[in-house]
Amino acid sequence: MADQPRPKGLASAVCYKDAKAAFRWLEEAFGFEPAFVLLDDQGNLAHSEMEYGNSSIMIGNEWSDDHRSPANLGGKNTQTVHVQLGQGEDIDAHCEKARAAGADIIAEPETQFYGDRTYRAKDPEGHIWTFGVTVAEKTSDEWDAAGGFKTKTRLDD
Repeated sequence: MADQPRPKGLASAVCYKDAKAAFRWLEEAFGFEPAFVLLDDQGNLAHSEMEYGNSSIMIGNEWSDDHRSPANLGGKNTQTVHVQLGQGEDIDAHCEKARAAGADIIAEPETQFYGDRTYRAKDPEGHIWTFGVTVAEKTSDEWDAAGGFKTKTRLDD
């Protein structure tokens, strides 16, 4: 299970056509450690995270026209990067600074069901960046209740 609140740092979020298969393969092939999976009420993978040393990576499905697997883009590589601010940092001010510098804010700051406040921006070349800060420490039981998900460590537990 991922630590809450997350420490200051960054992690990549990688999209797959079959995120469940990718989650299993990444554990097997690269030795990434499952941190947690978030499943919807039909057992579909909503979100997952894996760890490697002190780093983590988020594994997910294609979830919008801007988030595709390279397998669906003629082999082009695409991903988003999540940057976690330090606890107590002002994410709204961070967003405004990014906007002033020319970032295209594609999702305004919003507090999520899991207790982080996040926003998304595109840089001048179109890469999507997500920034977040924990504003309310929540247990997996609390975010499951708030979001309608079931949090587990592994897909097959």
